Amino acid sequence: MGETTQDHDVLVIGSGAAGLTAALELAEHKRVLVLAKGSLTGGSTAWAQGGIAAVLDAGDTFDNHIRDTMVAGAGLNDRAAVEFVIEGAPKAIDRLCELGVPFNRESGDLHLTREGGHSHRRIVHVDDATGWAVQSALLKAAEANPNITLLPHRTCIDFITDRHREQFSAAGRVWGAYALNEETGRVERHVARATVLAAGGAGRCYLFSTAPRGATGDGIAMAWRAGARVSNMEMMQFHPTCLYNLEVKNFLITEAVRGEGGRLFNPATGERYMEKYDPERMELAPRDIVARANDDQIKRHGLDYVHLDISHQPAEFVKEHFPTIHEKLTSLGIDMTKEPIPVVPAQHYTCGGVVVDLKARTDLPGLWAAGECTESGLHGANRLASNSLLECFVFGEAAADDILARWDTLEEPPAILPWDESRVTDSDEEVVIKQNWTEIRRFMWNYVGIVRTTKRLERAKHRIELLKQEVEDYYGSFRVTTDLIELRNLLQSAELIVKSALARKESRGLHYTMDYPETLEEARDTVLVP
Repeated sequence: MGETTQDHDVLVIGSGAAGLTAALELAEHKRVLVLAKGSLTGGSTAWAQGGIAAVLDAGDTFDNHIRDTMVAGAGLNDRAAVEFVIEGAPKAIDRLCELGVPFNRESGDLHLTREGGHSHRRIVHVDDATGWAVQSALLKAAEANPNITLLPHRTCIDFITDRHREQFSAAGRVWGAYALNEETGRVERHVARATVLAAGGAGRCYLFSTAPRGATGDGIAMAWRAGARVSNMEMMQFHPTCLYNLEVKNFLITEAVRGEGGRLFNPATGERYMEKYDPERMELAPRDIVARANDDQIKRHGLDYVHLDISHQPAEFVKEHFPTIHEKLTSLGIDMTKEPIPVVPAQHYTCGGVVVDLKARTDLPGLWAAGECTESGLHGANRLASNSLLECFVFGEAAADDILARWDTLEEPPAILPWDESRVTDSDEEVVIKQNWTEIRRFMWNYVGIVRTTKRLERAKHRIELLKQEVEDYYGSFRVTTDLIELRNLLQSAELIVKSALARKESRGLHYTMDYPETLEEARDTVLVP
């Protein structure tokens, strides 16, 4: 039977930028429990190299940043959400400075760099490891706060809803979550008046991904099963430049390398090819264009990778701007000051997700959500570089503010049933999980990747239908493990991506299909209803 944890007011699922931002804001008035799958620094925030986009320069304006975001998002963005996030950026940067994030400075002012899709220099950064610095500062503040309890190594299984009450109700109110304690193997009940979902994206649905190991779409799948709508799941961003190395699977070569003059070449022909795909912006075109160009060169010429070269810049300049990347590549025998870097596109960001409003509310009473697991309307059909951490801060704070404003109207949790595992046994077939996991990631890469066709999508849909029954039978028969929970969520996320992709009869932003190459006049969200 499941265990109930100590008492707290608000449950936050996820210990990245969105989760910790919400927790710190809430903890000024409430007791907050933060659950993390794996370690407290295992999410995507710590991996973010680039930076945070914010209008801080006198020569730049909110309107410029809004326009760049809408252009990258191919018009699918919700303008109100774009304005809300971009206008909240300077305050978010001030707050991070207060928390001690050591942003790069030049003559005392914040140093601003530029990335693909941005018309101005507006990216604040900490060298090329901004995410790690932000994660460290937020975590330090959370650990020092007596109102915040941090519990790592908890894999959430499902939301606790009204159907888990001792007095059963079919209403959809969320009262926390059941989570597996990875160290004891026991399932715990984490009951709360309000729950904030900040569980990250679904990148690990794909064979090649820059996402951390735990990005298996858990939050999106849990919200869907509980009855929340999801939107624009077909909009999967592929980063154009992930290091091609058979030992290191997901090391990202930041956008800023191209922002500071990096050029793309075909290693077989020696040709600098971006002129063919986007003659004006070349390597500074939005990610979807550069990723498709790299994919096209690799497939057309039978290559394993393309070359990204910044060796024409002075060696000191390269080392100073990209110390983390330089050190990592040097350890692998690549000197980026003298030779090109072999790169491939890889899944990088989930632009779709759980539908939220500007107060970070989901469809489910008692559940708020922020960050990569959501579809807030900010990114549209393609995320503009360095807008994602920004979204985490602005929506993490919005969720906390709304919970505090409405606190007196939120009911005390009812009595909740413990987790029931009376009819299951320990698995004797772990190989099934490994096989299915590998199969999903491979067919998603081959059939639902950068360039799609209806036939490929139908093939993926067919594979998912075959696996669904097998995974559900397995889930119903055996005690849960982290691997089994992830497999179930991975398959659910893959199904949502494929359903969304089949529903969009056009090419827009990140969704490029050879069967519908034109873009329709009206931009419409793909909304799936459970």
